[in-house]
Amino acid sequence: MNSKLFDLTGRTALITGSSQGLGFAFARGLAEAGATVVLNGRDEKKLALASAELTAAGLKVATAAFDVTDGAGIERAIARIEAEVAPIDILVNNAGIHRRALLAEMTEAQWREVLDTNLTSAFLVGRQVGPRMIARRSGKIINTCSVMSEVCRPTTGNYAAAKGGLKMLTRAMATEWAKHNLQVNGIAPGYFETELNKPLVENPDFNKWICGRTPAGRWGKPAELVGTVVFLASTASDFVNGQIIYVDGGLLAAI
Repeated sequence: MNSKLFDLTGRTALITGSSQGLGFAFARGLAEAGATVVLNGRDEKKLALASAELTAAGLKVATAAFDVTDGAGIERAIARIEAEVAPIDILVNNAGIHRRALLAEMTEAQWREVLDTNLTSAFLVGRQVGPRMIARRSGKIINTCSVMSEVCRPTTGNYAAAKGGLKMLTRAMATEWAKHNLQVNGIAPGYFETELNKPLVENPDFNKWICGRTPAGRWGKPAELVGTVVFLASTASDFVNGQIIYVDGGLLAAI
């Protein structure tokens, strides 16, 4: 096998929402594959800590603090990254939040905050990065979807609506941009052990339900997503477009 298929040396990747959790795992994986990674978040202190950890491991890192729901701020940030770091070869739209509530009790603010952060942000960032990639006739965009792009459970209506929309935005981007040699795909995690999911992991009833619902019988570990994100960022996926790859321990395959 050609070992260079998955080599990201010389490429620059921007990962939104990457100071912790899955975004940080993505950043580490892409950097270990050779890319220079640009970490993003709103908290500059958390970004600095994340950057220091990767730098200490000998990886190439930069940071860009901006709000992924602020169109004007995104425009300035992308221009700055391309001028001061390098042109963005790989974009991972990963920023996301959750505000759990039953639909009948959900506030408009809870609905809009999740849709803006989890869905509209991918459009806003993609709208700035995509045309630059088109001009260079090269680019990889990876949107962090979810098993909830396909299924739902009570209190997750806003999150599922956003992730379902992100699945279709991924396909829309691929439909319009594939002819310019851009590959746009989604990575869709199941239930993973992260800082944000810690309360769920530690809830005995929920933990039992997830482990019983997932054929693998356990939660995923963030490092188990790295191979898929590196594949989607590399030349190995040059004819893969508009696809959503579910990394869920078999959850969607089972009733």
